[in-house]
Amino acid sequence: MKDLFLLNPDVIFFNHGSFGACPRPVFEAYHRWQRELEWEPIDFLGRRQESLIAAARERLAEYLHTTESNLLFVTNATTGMNTVARSFMQDFQPGDELLTTNHEYGAVDKMWDYISSKTGLKIVRHEIPLPVTTREELIEAFWADVTPNTRMISISHVTSATALAFPIKEICARARAVGIPTVIDGAHAPGQMLVDLDDIGADFYTGNCHKWMCAPKGSGFLYVRPEWHDKIDPLVISHGWIPGSTLIDRCQWQGTRDTSAYLTVPNAIDFMQEHNWEAVRQRGHDMAVDFSQRMTAITEIDPFSPYSTEWFSQLIAVPLPDCDLPELARRMYEDHHIVVPIFPWNGHNQIRVSFQVYNTPEEVDTLVNTLAELLSVMAV
Repeated sequence: MKDLFLLNPDVIFFNHGSFGACPRPVFEAYHRWQRELEWEPIDFLGRRQESLIAAARERLAEYLHTTESNLLFVTNATTGMNTVARSFMQDFQPGDELLTTNHEYGAVDKMWDYISSKTGLKIVRHEIPLPVTTREELIEAFWADVTPNTRMISISHVTSATALAFPIKEICARARAVGIPTVIDGAHAPGQMLVDLDDIGADFYTGNCHKWMCAPKGSGFLYVRPEWHDKIDPLVISHGWIPGSTLIDRCQWQGTRDTSAYLTVPNAIDFMQEHNWEAVRQRGHDMAVDFSQRMTAITEIDPFSPYSTEWFSQLIAVPLPDCDLPELARRMYEDHHIVVPIFPWNGHNQIRVSFQVYNTPEEVDTLVNTLAELLSVMAV
């Protein structure tokens, strides 16, 4: 499997979670679409593109267990989150509240801060302490911050910083029962875990295909529950925007652009199915558990969550002792050629490791042994 990816063979890559990595056959399909576009641009963009995108969207909808008409292709999850936030912006009034958590992605935090600065919307960031205990406790504590002024809930499916899978289905069900719309940042979930959009029950869910689904960069999606279709406007108004237009017609056409990444998503789904991705996910989770247990034995610091697929899959954040984190990260890369994020978060030092199909047990041994060696001389 390692030979099927285009990654630099001189580095040990444990950072699939940041930007993904595209397999060679999927990347070649991506280039074929680009060449086809350039071969006859008028025919491709003017006559064929709409039906091609519809077919790709239908395949993605099947993979995500929803209806094709509920999905839009977007460049990335951040674009999807902004599309929802901007569509609701005129509805927010001073004193209204948006409930989120302190584990959210930085760009999404900044987006809501921007909306707040323009509307007076109050951002309530519920603090979820580490380590987490039970999902029931998390839900009850989170829900305690819901007030009569709560107008929307924005929460990650899998957090970027702490790699935790939140109980979004239960939160969405509670919110629906009291009429609070939910918008889910699912950037890290598709491909790393089963995502059944209709079963989750979110009002809005946005995710990336270019991370754990291994599609080309610039391929993401926005799911919109049917009753909200008329509410969503595109970030860019173009030819599709006319009164009474459908969600797809209104939002999908945004002028001249290369949609090859979208059209390659079915190839990425084929790749995962051909290589038994359910087993890949389980193997990645097992490697994550093994790594965390070995690091706990070295650092004597408790893990951030129980060792269950309810809490994480192939991506895990593991606590580190006090040390010079920038220097540790520098030495890991420059001296040992290991690519892995090491950073502080809310008073915790941590390493966030992605275990993808191309990572080997020998690489995990190298990661653990290198960390043990460096921490023995760097830890405070």
